[in-house]
Amino acid sequence: MITVKKITSENEKEKITLDIMGSLPEWFSPPEDIAAKAMLHRNMPFFAAFDGDECIGFAALKIHNEYTAEIYNLGVLKKYHRQGGGHLLTMACIEFCRARGMAFLTVKTLDGSAEYEPYERTRAFYKKEGFLPLEVFHDYWNEDNPCLFLVKVTGGVCKNENN
Repeated sequence: MITVKKITSENEKEKITLDIMGSLPEWFSPPEDIAAKAMLHRNMPFFAAFDGDECIGFAALKIHNEYTAEIYNLGVLKKYHRQGGGHLLTMACIEFCRARGMAFLTVKTLDGSAEYEPYERTRAFYKKEGFLPLEVFHDYWNEDNPCLFLVKVTGGVCKNENN
């Protein structure tokens, strides 16, 4: 049975990131980018999915403001795709947002105009999780890698002066 835990140890976040992202070269590369992201993840809210004692995936959140967080990176080992780990990680991110009154959870991924099969599955996953496309940024990463920006309303109640 797959379970999800919030990880607070910076060293554990880094190790999980390196292990999982390093195992998914279709989605994450080159190695120096993975190492840089592992360092960034040390200071982000971070959830890991486990099958028993084996870590099978993770999600790192970037907090943008009091209303919005972003799934900065999410990865699940290929042999565990379509077994619920990604869904559980996404739900942990949504619950994190709801508990803090954040209304939106966003994610950026490769747009379909790039025609790269692994990301067809990524986009299908986020659609199934209820994320909606907002905009495509053709020069966010570079012109060969257009960025699809998606959002999900978390159900969190924003706290502002009118509430």
